[in-house]
Amino acid sequence: MEKSVLLVDDKQEIAKIIMLYLSSTYKVSYKENPLKAIAWLQEGNLPDLIISDLNMPEMSGEEFLVYLKANDMFSHIPVLILSSVESSSNRIRLFEEGAEDFILKPFNPEELRAVSYTHLTLPTNSLV
Repeated sequence: MEKSVLLVDDKQEIAKIIMLYLSSTYKVSYKENPLKAIAWLQEGNLPDLIISDLNMPEMSGEEFLVYLKANDMFSHIPVLILSSVESSSNRIRLFEEGAEDFILKPFNPEELRAVSYTHLTLPTNSLV
C-alpha cells in the first residue's frame, strides 16, 4: 500500500520541489494553507506524514501542529516542520508541542526525502 504525505506550504515554488522529490515514491497531496489542510483532513483523509511550513498567513504551522496534536483523529500522524528560522528555542518548543522532526530552509531535497522515509517506515512509537 502506497504511503501518503500531506504537504502544507504557502509557497508554491517550494511545494513543487518537494512534490517532485517525493511523488515518485509516495502519494503527495498539497494544500496551500493549514485551514485548507484541516478541511481536507476533516473529510476523512488521513495521510501517513504531514510536512508543514512554519510561517504561513491565516494560521501558522505551529498553530496547525498544536491543532493536530490536540485532535484524537490526527494526533498519531507524524509532523515534519520546515522553517527558515534558525532558533534552538523555537525547535525545542515545536518538539515539545509534538513535532517529530524539523528541517531548516533552504533544505537539501535528498535530506527531506531521507527524513520522510524514516518517518514513513518507522513503526509507531519505535522512538520511545
